[in-house]
Amino acid sequence: MLNINHFTYGWLTPSAAYLMSVLGSMLALRCMVRSRASGNHGGWLTAAAVALGGTGIWVMHFIAMLGFSVQGATIRYNVPITLFSAAVAMGVVWLGLSIVVRRGWDSAALPVGGAITGLGVAAMHYAGMYALKTDIEIVYDPFIVAFSLVIAVVAATAALWFALHIHGLIATLGAALLMGVAVTGMHYTGMFSMSAHTTAHAAHATGATASQLLSPLIIAISMVTMILLMQVGITEAEDPNPTRPVRGQRASRFWPSGQN
Repeated sequence: MLNINHFTYGWLTPSAAYLMSVLGSMLALRCMVRSRASGNHGGWLTAAAVALGGTGIWVMHFIAMLGFSVQGATIRYNVPITLFSAAVAMGVVWLGLSIVVRRGWDSAALPVGGAITGLGVAAMHYAGMYALKTDIEIVYDPFIVAFSLVIAVVAATAALWFALHIHGLIATLGAALLMGVAVTGMHYTGMFSMSAHTTAHAAHATGATASQLLSPLIIAISMVTMILLMQVGITEAEDPNPTRPVRGQRASRFWPSGQN
């Protein structure tokens, strides 16, 4: 069995991954506040899905992966599968948010949305791991994998509940800190299910290196996050009595009028 190191750069990568997860979670929650206040769900749900799925989950995952190494092994990443994993993360978050927002009257909406989102997040994680190509054999402990799925579903359900009920900047920050713990906890639980072994049948690792692939993608999505952050105005106080646009006032299809 080969030695796996999840913290090649010490606490730098897990700390950065956690901070990105918190930032994505907080931005997503603020987008949901705007969605509830305006009644215009389409654009704000999409923004929340990009923030939580793209930054809070996908970017977090691959920042953490920058600290992943295996003794004596070559590690590469398959580009199409990596991009597919990003689409999965944002897509399932959007679906989960849509279910709980549009069917809020249904008591089953939260657990169904949480299950779909959680399993989708886990699918993103393991799709991202499948994108990892190496010249050794990687084996997963099925019990730890199953436990990571439970964590993903519980974390996703909690995230959707927070998205529906959190009010105020301080409460949003607290919820984002908890969501960051849950998301990164799921990631590292899944990672610790791995063991590495030498094998005579492993193919030569092909694909992009971490610096060639992950750094540009992480920077691109992080820039999108910064744009969303400016759009939301994260420090702006929440209107305690939000109202819909005045009759005759035209609102943007994607960004509610008067919400900067």
